[in-house]
Amino acid sequence: MLVPIGSGTSLDVADAGSGSAVVLLHGWPVTAVHWRGLIPPLNRAGYRTLAIEARGFGNASTGPGDGAKAQLAAEVVAVLDALHVRRVALIGHGMAGTVAALVAAAQPARVVALVLEETVLPGTGVPAASREQPAAWLPALLRAPGGIAEGLLHGRFDLAVDAYLSASAGPAGLDFDAHLAYVTAYGSDERIGPSIGLFRAEREDAAAVQRAARRRLRLPGLAVAGRTGTGPAAAESLSRLVSGVTPLLVPGAGAYPAEQAPDAVAGGIVRFLRAVT
Repeated sequence: MLVPIGSGTSLDVADAGSGSAVVLLHGWPVTAVHWRGLIPPLNRAGYRTLAIEARGFGNASTGPGDGAKAQLAAEVVAVLDALHVRRVALIGHGMAGTVAALVAAAQPARVVALVLEETVLPGTGVPAASREQPAAWLPALLRAPGGIAEGLLHGRFDLAVDAYLSASAGPAGLDFDAHLAYVTAYGSDERIGPSIGLFRAEREDAAAVQRAARRRLRLPGLAVAGRTGTGPAAAESLSRLVSGVTPLLVPGAGAYPAEQAPDAVAGGIVRFLRAVT
């Protein structure tokens, strides 16, 4: 369903199940398809899932705005307000982990638990392991100033996204249909600008996280990471923001553990949520 939140922005939300609410925020360059192996187990465990599609990516969410994660966090809060959801657990993947963290910082009375998957929060001083990996070239290009990325990627962005997904997934790879869906969602020229906006907001995002970290959040956190993805850096980064962190390192997974090891990740998240909510 499309949820209007003002200023011409509407976010698509897949609402399933009943019980305590769990919000799922997908990262870049994937869509809400990323959660297909996690939503059914959460629903069976007695949780209501709200998978929110990011503005400008996927099939339905639309509206103006930049890529600053604080702005995206405000939009998530607006969706929760519109749906009258009072208390939530948040799950964020990749860049959306920063969005989830900023929602938690802005709404400490509302957020009961924070799960970050493959997220190294900017501004925490923890190096992102992915920058040393074969997939690092595309984020570096998207951060480059002066129209370099636009010129080089025009008409080729689908090839770039395809290569990035293959490299960041690591040896385990991604399901073919999901991989194709992501290339389709992100690979057109009209997605270059929004993608650049996400990466070029990194300095602003780091400052927002640093402000949030001045007062340690008193809520439980779970850091999910692939062994060939961010690895231990995910838990180290989250520990700079929240008071208690449980690590879940997934052998054989790269940047997409919820897809590459769905049973292990779903089981770990359900156990975590049952213990803390």
